[in-house]
Amino acid sequence: MTHLINTPQMKRNILLLVLLCLFTCMALEASTPRKRILCIAEQGTPHQGFCDAAKAWLDKHKEEMNAETTWVADLSKVHKDFFKQFNVILMLNYPPYSAPHAWSEDAARDFERYIDKGQGNFIGFHHATLLGDIFGAGDMWQWFSDFMGGVRWKDYISTLTDATVNVEDKRHPVMKDVPDTFLIEKDEWYTYDKSPRPNVHVLAHVDEHSYVPSSTVRMGDHPVVWTNERKKAKNVYFQFGHSASLFANPAFVKMFENAIRWAL
Repeated sequence: MTHLINTPQMKRNILLLVLLCLFTCMALEASTPRKRILCIAEQGTPHQGFCDAAKAWLDKHKEEMNAETTWVADLSKVHKDFFKQFNVILMLNYPPYSAPHAWSEDAARDFERYIDKGQGNFIGFHHATLLGDIFGAGDMWQWFSDFMGGVRWKDYISTLTDATVNVEDKRHPVMKDVPDTFLIEKDEWYTYDKSPRPNVHVLAHVDEHSYVPSSTVRMGDHPVVWTNERKKAKNVYFQFGHSASLFANPAFVKMFENAIRWAL
């Protein structure tokens, strides 16, 4: 029979051991640098609600991801080597208009280096494919078009529309635990001069026959989530991103979280 010796000294030793383990864990956590997320979000646009909802989600969850966020609304004065201090760039509603429209020349070249050299990673939404000589955007930013699969923005469904999205690659980390098919409600759907599919890895596409209300603004093969695996930086683009209501959509929230954790 084994006899347990329970003395005041033993109790003190056990307490000291527990405290030592606790302080060690706290010290290790404190010594781990926080990952840095740069959130790029224009202010005062129709997409403000989406950006505000993204900020609320990040504020709630960034501690558990050991991350901190920096928010900028204007890249026209960004200096060289600005981006590389961040682990992830989150481009929420900021368009890739060529310099000096929205981006300074230094910012544009610095971003290209960031992606091409894999200095950090990228998650883009919606406005990131407003590419071409549109809306006073200046000349096409060809590098960004190539990054997005070689597309040029063509048109959009002006009425906010519901649509069914079909996942193509369930094994990609961004699609972990995401349903094979899910509904995106009341969003803007962009079309391009061509499908980006030949130049990117498509993770999901929209079923254009599922539009409610129905629309004739279509492009056939219509990817809406993709990644450009030719770049050193991890990257993913989501075509939807118009409304704050996306953050009440479990499938979207899961992809949003998956993308950030993967990119960090």
